Amino acid sequence: MRGVIFDGTAPRVVEDLEVRDPGPGEVLVRIVAAGLCHSDLSVVDGTIPFPLPVVLGHEGAGVVEEVGPGVTHVAPGDHVALSTLANCGTCADCARGRPTMCRSAIGRPARPFRRGDERLYNFASNSAFAERTLVTAVQVVPLPEEIPLVSAALIGCAVLTGVGAVLNRAKVDRGESVVVIGSGGIGLNVLQGARIAGASPVVAVDSNPAKEPMARRFGATHFLPSADAVREVLPTGADHAFECVGSTRLIRQAVDLLDRHGQAVLLGVPPADAEAAFRVSSMYLDKSILGCRYGSSRPQADIALYADLYRRGLLLLDELVGRTYPLEDFAKAADDAHHGRVARAVLTF
Repeated sequence: MRGVIFDGTAPRVVEDLEVRDPGPGEVLVRIVAAGLCHSDLSVVDGTIPFPLPVVLGHEGAGVVEEVGPGVTHVAPGDHVALSTLANCGTCADCARGRPTMCRSAIGRPARPFRRGDERLYNFASNSAFAERTLVTAVQVVPLPEEIPLVSAALIGCAVLTGVGAVLNRAKVDRGESVVVIGSGGIGLNVLQGARIAGASPVVAVDSNPAKEPMARRFGATHFLPSADAVREVLPTGADHAFECVGSTRLIRQAVDLLDRHGQAVLLGVPPADAEAAFRVSSMYLDKSILGCRYGSSRPQADIALYADLYRRGLLLLDELVGRTYPLEDFAKAADDAHHGRVARAVLTF
């Protein structure tokens, strides 16, 4: 079968990929569509260290082909969205409703794929850039069939991360002010999370003026080319500032933009060894810097919630799909995503 692999040289599409049959608690899914996230590109450029060779992709939707023993919540033929959390469900963090902190879901890639005699890792327990992928049952969330799978693919990362950061991690309340630095796939979902939460004003910051219409469509009340102008809109600072780029310089700006009792939420991914600085004295006014993994989400509950919000016209998915690309055009999709030409590039199979 076809898939996109990375072996340390360059990502490429291959046609001789194999995946093993599902075992107990596993599901084989035929991928219909997969979003191209910057995290995939970060594996390629080394920002995210990962064992190689690997089958890329982690934001997908498709149709269940086969289930292993013990899987009862989905069956062959079901439409599903995939999460990246292969959490155990039994540890203390899972029991507290914090599956993103499950140690079984962090840094333990499996190798369900093969090319000839070589075994390949899955990326983020997912590998959605393959015609078929093998995931644990907890990663598979059934969807109503009326939701287009091309749009539904984006729930599994961009929506869970961005909207979840607002609703789950920051817990933005009605009337609170929000600044979103970066208006890519994650930033747009932070913006719509702020809109859903009833935040106001909601200030989008991006150096690319072409992103303004989309930012406003998703929930921005203001659009600025630089964080330097935020104080003109929010003289005392923001209640919440979300950094969605992965720049230590912008992380510092997010912290500096906070009002008293404000919180900066870090969503962008800088290099693994990056360090950021801030003025310590400013933090004593009850300010906070919050890390956020995967929107602090509970995928089984949150994906179902976001699917329902989409059906009710409250959450935008179709608008996120900037352009679809056949799998063979992965290089073009990656280039468009890297240069910010599309909100989200989506590969179709």
